[in-house]
Amino acid sequence: MKKATIWLVAIVMGLSFLILLFMQLKYIEAMVDMKKEQFDESVNKALYQASRNLELNETLRYLEKDVNATTSKIRKNDSAGNVAGDDDNYAQHSSRHFTPGLDGGGYSSFELKTITMKPSSMPKAMILRNDKNSISEATKSMREIVKNRYIYQKALLDEVVYSILYTASDKPLRERINFKMLDQDIKTELMNNGIDIPYHFTVSTQDGREVYRCPDYTGEGDDYTYSQVLFRNDPSNKMGVVRIHFPDMSSYIFSGVRFMIPSVVFTVVLLVTFIFTIVVIFRQKRYTEIKNDFINNMTHELKTPISSISLAAQMLNDEAVTKSPVMMKHLGGVINDESKRLRFLVEKVLQMSMFDRKKAIFKKKELNLNELVENVSNTFTLRVEHTGGHITTELNASEPTIYVDEMHFTNVIFNLLDNAVKYRDPDRPIELYISTWNDKDKLYLSVKDNGVGIKKENLKKIFEKFYRVHTGNVHDVKGFGLGLAYVKKMVDLHKGEIHVESERGKGTNFIISLPIIKK
Repeated sequence: MKKATIWLVAIVMGLSFLILLFMQLKYIEAMVDMKKEQFDESVNKALYQASRNLELNETLRYLEKDVNATTSKIRKNDSAGNVAGDDDNYAQHSSRHFTPGLDGGGYSSFELKTITMKPSSMPKAMILRNDKNSISEATKSMREIVKNRYIYQKALLDEVVYSILYTASDKPLRERINFKMLDQDIKTELMNNGIDIPYHFTVSTQDGREVYRCPDYTGEGDDYTYSQVLFRNDPSNKMGVVRIHFPDMSSYIFSGVRFMIPSVVFTVVLLVTFIFTIVVIFRQKRYTEIKNDFINNMTHELKTPISSISLAAQMLNDEAVTKSPVMMKHLGGVINDESKRLRFLVEKVLQMSMFDRKKAIFKKKELNLNELVENVSNTFTLRVEHTGGHITTELNASEPTIYVDEMHFTNVIFNLLDNAVKYRDPDRPIELYISTWNDKDKLYLSVKDNGVGIKKENLKKIFEKFYRVHTGNVHDVKGFGLGLAYVKKMVDLHKGEIHVESERGKGTNFIISLPIIKK
């Protein structure tokens, strides 16, 4: 499958998962908002009904009190003989008494008394006339009397109720409210509206003075507080306010969308799995490309020594060629050198395979890094000078003792120097700078060159196995892409660190840090 096709499939699938996840989250958000609106409406409705019940209970309480007082007064008057009557015919009239209130106002109480109507006082026309018209007129007259009496008594009753309520509002808020009953009303109304979770409430005056706080009150969840005015028909300075909040409101609201959480989790898991799969696919594709490059490079590298050995063998077998001692020595040297080169290339591949499987055994010992660097630089000097270059060493480490495997660590330095020679700038002589120094805890080794340098985008990949900086189809630099991978592996196994600084066209600097072995 082509890389562009993989990218297209990845983008389409990724967008599909993201859109699905977005739609699920928006659906959850809409459900939460709807649940919150229903919750707000239910709480406000419950508080309104609880406040109405409070006002009705207060009105009923004061009406019962006034009726009981009026009844007692009527009974006193009856026992004193203030009411006379006639069993044959009577009418009622009302008398009311005005009692001053605390603030200069007052309230009225009323009582019903009977008035005796003597037969002599009745109109004669009503006695003598018994025709149809007289009966009709008498009926109308009686209806009018009853209607007027009802209107009058209704007005008296309204005045009594208003007076009672006005007198009740004079009392302090604490005396007007039965807080236990208010709590019970709120709880009942909330349950009637489908809300059965803990709540806390306070009662305060309009100016913010707190009158009551429920015994188990806590401030948790008071970010969302609901309030309702009490005695809303009273003067503003006589009104109260009940405030309520729910510590578990968030849990209650989100309880309605919990069934969506597994769906969102599964979608996220699928999205992560898809991303991981795409990453693995691209990684495997990159590894395939690296493997192909490695095979091509290995084929190219192995062909040279094999061709040289084959050519030398043909010359030895060719009877037409004069085989003088000098020629025999030369051909033997070629075969020997190319065989060593071929064995070195094979060993390099096998070494990396062995270290990947963690089967390597180190023979560590204490070494002097300054001496090791000096020996390697002396050995490498001929190769550098052969290209017209020069090696400079600055061994400034005052505590140069390290605990390493001598053979492998020597190969590390050789590989760094070999890379510097391979990637030298052909337009100028190579200059190598090898230096050592240390601080309190670490010992440092630097190998710096003035070669072609490495691009920034390639710096993070140069320590990967088989990776080589692309130079097109030109194979002017030999190798498998294993040298720096071997260096990184050896430094890590010796509990050290390596990092690289490079700039294209100016050169590269490899810095290795190792723990100091203090004597």
